[in-house]
Amino acid sequence: MGGEYTLCTVCRHDLPLTEYNFIEENPVDRIFYGRIDIAKASSFLHFLSHGKVKNLLHQLKYKNQEKIGSFLGDWYGGLLAEDKGLPKIDYIIAVPLHQKKLRKRGYNQVDLFAQQLAKHLKTQTLKGVLVKTANVKTLTKKNRSFRWQTSQNLYKLTDNSKLAHKRVLLVDDVITTGATIEACAQALTMAEGTEIYVASMAFVPKTGF
Repeated sequence: MGGEYTLCTVCRHDLPLTEYNFIEENPVDRIFYGRIDIAKASSFLHFLSHGKVKNLLHQLKYKNQEKIGSFLGDWYGGLLAEDKGLPKIDYIIAVPLHQKKLRKRGYNQVDLFAQQLAKHLKTQTLKGVLVKTANVKTLTKKNRSFRWQTSQNLYKLTDNSKLAHKRVLLVDDVITTGATIEACAQALTMAEGTEIYVASMAFVPKTGF
């Protein structure tokens, strides 16, 4: 199959799928409890400090292997299409890069992932409505107070009416502390009645599994 050119069959079978879904509570959900109103969250793979997922996403993000995003999106999208807990999604929005970072890298590593999810879920991606306002480094390793202060207004909507009363699936590559998703979701709540779901390529577990 086409995916063989991205990842061999043996390596694919070795990837640590979370097997989380949009029905039962999972560790990704618990990250956001008491922080931001997210209807449900899930993630495709476990991200460990050493392992195939880390290497795969490093290739995607820093080595111009954008097709990895498409490969993972096609795989995960097929699973999500069968997930009875995920309702009909109006728009899929990839966490955006700042324009300066986008020009430097040449692509948003989440875009093709989002496009493949949209294909399987029979919906559409939406670009340019959620934008990043500053080119700051990752918030993952900062303490909670610093992340909260820094993330305020880090993302904004360019058209609130576009998302009013819509069901949005917000997608990212890796969820660690949840700071980036929280900041994006905070911006999305500026649109009246928006219902937010979250999915990511990978999730960093706090403990082993």
